[in-house]
Amino acid sequence: MAKKYIDVMDTTFRDGFQSVFGGRVLMDDFFPAVEAAKKAGITHFEFGGGARFQSLYFYLQEDAFEMMDGFREIVGPDANLQVLSRGINTVMLDTGSREMIDLFAKMFKKHGTTTVRNFDALNDVNNLAFSSEMIKKHGMNHEVVVTMMDLPPGCTGAHDVAFYEKTLRNILDSGIAFDSVCFKDASGTANPHKVYETIEMARKLLGESVHLRLHTHETAGVSVASYLAALEAGANGIDMAASPVSGGTSQPDILTMLHATKGSNYNLGDLQLDKILKYEERLKECLADYMIPPEATQVSPLIPFSPMPGGALTANTQMMRDAGDLEKFDQVIAAMKEVVERGGYGTSVTPVSQFYWQQAYANVMFGPWKQIAPGYGRMVLGYFGKTPVEADKEIIELASQKLKLEPTTENPLDIADRDEKKSIAHWIKVLEDEGLEATEENIFIAGACDQKGIAFLKGEAPLMVRKGKNNCKEEAEMAGNYTVVVDGKQYSVQVVEGEGDIQITPAAAPTAAKVNAVAEAAAPTVLSGSAGSTEIHSQTPGNVWKITKNPGDTVAEGDVIMILEAMKMEIDILAPKAGKISSINVNVNDSVADAQLLATMV
Repeated sequence: MAKKYIDVMDTTFRDGFQSVFGGRVLMDDFFPAVEAAKKAGITHFEFGGGARFQSLYFYLQEDAFEMMDGFREIVGPDANLQVLSRGINTVMLDTGSREMIDLFAKMFKKHGTTTVRNFDALNDVNNLAFSSEMIKKHGMNHEVVVTMMDLPPGCTGAHDVAFYEKTLRNILDSGIAFDSVCFKDASGTANPHKVYETIEMARKLLGESVHLRLHTHETAGVSVASYLAALEAGANGIDMAASPVSGGTSQPDILTMLHATKGSNYNLGDLQLDKILKYEERLKECLADYMIPPEATQVSPLIPFSPMPGGALTANTQMMRDAGDLEKFDQVIAAMKEVVERGGYGTSVTPVSQFYWQQAYANVMFGPWKQIAPGYGRMVLGYFGKTPVEADKEIIELASQKLKLEPTTENPLDIADRDEKKSIAHWIKVLEDEGLEATEENIFIAGACDQKGIAFLKGEAPLMVRKGKNNCKEEAEMAGNYTVVVDGKQYSVQVVEGEGDIQITPAAAPTAAKVNAVAEAAAPTVLSGSAGSTEIHSQTPGNVWKITKNPGDTVAEGDVIMILEAMKMEIDILAPKAGKISSINVNVNDSVADAQLLATMV
């Protein structure tokens, strides 16, 4: 009797890179490994989308569309090349307008995509409808997704088999066209027993003809057991990665799963051990110079209490390395539990996982609930759709007060369509004003990545790749933001591992004591020799994203003077009192240290 054929998608070059390196791997370095994977008999790859789209523009000075074209050229026309898309976000930083979602589908089809795995972190089926329509319109396969995780202990109301059945029935009742169904557990926290019951439920509901698969991560240590449970319950496909970007925060290794299914009735993609060994050896050679963060190789038994996806975990720790506050990582992870409990139980997968992380980070850096991270606040207020359960009423009220927004039940796409900055016409004008060609690719890059997309197109994006022979420990420990003094002048210095740029900007001296737990604005400090003047300091390491006031401007208490970016979170720097801006002491794109002087006012 023939063994049951199981489709294997190799996630190495998308989720693997995202989970281990925060997506920061150069195409010329890994393309030889793609060729090796093809020779090993792999025909189904995850090759783009998700956060791996942005990372090329943010950190690598590379065009994701060029990477996708190169990948397709290597594997040939018949390979199934798959991307990850976040429903109404697709691969953008925020909810896209309908015309930008249409452009996403058009561009990804043009540049080699066969299949789009399409999910909504809130499991709000309304958020999948329009994107699925555009995916099918442009001739790609649509893999619709139900997102999974286990809730922290003591939490109930969602993320059980009944909840997933309700979500799947909503998909079927909505009339959304799909070619396959995936249950996606980005944090790897769904326990194997629940996985079995969920896949068994879905198989009965969908019938035998629908392609059904499971995606998970090894972060919590149960991924192999979950995959075996899914196969026993009737799954047709699973996702795996190749060493050295397998296990830990990534997917189980291909060799591990081949071993785990020995003697079983499953044929994993006709893959052969000897050929996969050669592929993994080639991949290891290609990535030999890249620093593998230690947290990317570990299983964390605490993740089920504070579910953090593998693909987001290392991206966040890498940003904390850049900011010089990695020592607070464990505190942030611990703080996530309350943030999840009070936030409405959205699945911990991008963008919701980043909202959870940003709010936990803010709670650690500024004090519990002293700030509301914009994404988290907009989520509990309904601006990204309906959360699985209603968020904590106190948090909803706090978010409304802090963000000056009322709760809403309006379709997020209608809100986005009214936002001029999310229109194609807006980005055409921005490109023209910057002297850039308004191709469809450039329009989407700018719309998806905002000012960082413009910086890439102008050739001004930084190269931030972490390389170092033998994963040099000393180099890794030196990364971060520093204030140094040269000939009596102070400079802010950002150091990254490997071959990344070292950025140096003039800096003012920080106050003698750092601010530990503060509210939205820095505490005012009287400048010696300048009576009546007030200093405004940074409360966290980060980068200056936008400056909204100039010297001489009159401001009211609470007015936004500038906006910093830290952990993909916008942090408003507010005027601590009414008065006039005397000086702005930083520039846009400057890296700033904790407690660094940002502005003065009288």
